[in-house]
Amino acid sequence: MSELPLHRHYLHYSELPYSQRVLYTSALLILGMGYLFALLNMYFTYAGKAGGNPLLLTPQDLIVAYSGSGQASRLESALRGPMSTMLPREEVTVVVDWVQAGVKRPNYEKTIRPILDKRCMACHDGSNPHLPNLNGYDNLKKVTEKDSGASIPTLVRVSHIHLFGLTFIFFLVGLMFSHAYVRPVWLKCAVVALPFAAIAVDVSSWYVIKIFHPFVYVEIAAGGLMAACFLVMWVVTMYQMWLSRAPSVVTERQKGDLPVIGREPVR
Repeated sequence: MSELPLHRHYLHYSELPYSQRVLYTSALLILGMGYLFALLNMYFTYAGKAGGNPLLLTPQDLIVAYSGSGQASRLESALRGPMSTMLPREEVTVVVDWVQAGVKRPNYEKTIRPILDKRCMACHDGSNPHLPNLNGYDNLKKVTEKDSGASIPTLVRVSHIHLFGLTFIFFLVGLMFSHAYVRPVWLKCAVVALPFAAIAVDVSSWYVIKIFHPFVYVEIAAGGLMAACFLVMWVVTMYQMWLSRAPSVVTERQKGDLPVIGREPVR
C-alpha cells in the first residue's frame, strides 16, 4: 500500500502556486491561534468549578459543569470555584450566607445588590447570553436554586455552535492537509476522519455525563483526539509546504515516469 501510485487529482504543496500556499499558511496561523485560545477558554471556564484548586482543571470540574454539584446552588458553586477570585472573601461569605438563609428580598436590596453591582455587572448584566444574568432579584434567584448543571436548552444552544464551528475548522484544516504526502494512505485518511467522529462523541457526551458521570473520561479522550489530529495536520502541512523537499514520487510523476491511478487508458 505504501507504493500506491499517485491519484491524478492529487497535488503536492510543491505543485501549488505560491498564492495558494500563502493563503493556506495564513489560515493555519490564525486557526492555530484560535485553537490555543479555545483551550485556554475551556481552562478558565471550568477549572475549579467543583470547588477544588481553581488553577487545576479536573474531570470532576467537567462533571459539575454538566450535571451540577447536586448540593449547593449554581451561585455558591461559582463563588467557591471559578469566581472565587473575583470577590473578596468577606463578600463571598455575605452572598453565600444570604443564599443559605433563604434568598430574602429585603436583604438583597440592602446588602447583596451593591456587591453585585460593584463586582459582577460588568459581565453578568444580561448582555451575554452565555453567562448567567445576575441583573435584578428575579434573575439572581434563578441561580440560587439547586445546582443541576447546564440545562438542556443551554446544551442544545452550545451544541449546534460547536458542531457547525468545529466541522468548519476541521474541514478547512483537512482540506489543506489533503495535499500532504503521507503513507500509508489509510493513516492519512484516518487523521482526516477521526476529528469528525471525536466531535460527535464530544458533544454527545455533554448529555450523557448528566446521567452517567464516568463518561467524562470519554469526553476527555475525544477532546484529546481532536487536539492531536489538529496538531498533526497543522505541523505536517506547514512542514511539507515550506521546509521539506517534494517527495521523489512527485518529482518523477512530473517527468511522466510513474503511472497515475484513476486515469483511463488512451484508446
